[in-house]
Amino acid sequence: MLASRGPALGTALWRAAPGGPFASFHCSARRRRPARVAVVLSGCGVYDGTEIHEASAILVHLSRGGAEVQMYAPDVPQMHVIDHSKGQPAEAESRNVLVESARIARGKIASLAKLTTADHDAVIFPGGFGAAKNLSTFAVDGKDCKVNREVERVLKDFHKAGKPIGLCCISPVLAAKVLSGAEVTVGHEEEEGGKWPYAGTAGAIKELGGKHCVKEVTISFPVNFHVERQFSNVLLQ
Repeated sequence: MLASRGPALGTALWRAAPGGPFASFHCSARRRRPARVAVVLSGCGVYDGTEIHEASAILVHLSRGGAEVQMYAPDVPQMHVIDHSKGQPAEAESRNVLVESARIARGKIASLAKLTTADHDAVIFPGGFGAAKNLSTFAVDGKDCKVNREVERVLKDFHKAGKPIGLCCISPVLAAKVLSGAEVTVGHEEEEGGKWPYAGTAGAIKELGGKHCVKEVTISFPVNFHVERQFSNVLLQ
């Protein structure tokens, strides 16, 4: 389960085969090598790309756990560019998702087309509206959205391989659309005094064919990157 602090809580929980490829990464087992984790970005900035706070939290905790991280992003144009000081579209601007994501990755990033399950033990998608605008068309088309073909390939490949998939904030809609019957959460299904401002997304997840689970915010300070034999379980502050 992947959990992040904030009102829009996104998680995905995938069952792994007992004794599977990540059994050796349990914190109580001796590791032969560090866990290799792919992080998929969608731009740079909460309103038109990756939520930078979420991406940073993920990277910090993976680093603390000794994981080897490689960042990826699709090499495609952004849906649009938002002036974050005004919260409004910058009509005259256009940007590339990979180029913008490189800001967060400090340049160490690759095209999503190069991401393979053979090279990684898990994949994590931070949140931010880029997941609904650049990795998919959910922000515009809702339940009728389309998912970027490379994003769809990655999700299906990791699911087929039984490897952990982490999804933050709004990004669980990607799994709900691509993986039939996926069990995900965006927190609660009803807004409660401003605590769950995106609770309506739970209904969209159901319309996409996913299963929504009501979850509270989970905060943890793991010492080691931790992957159970039965479930993937990465807890982020």
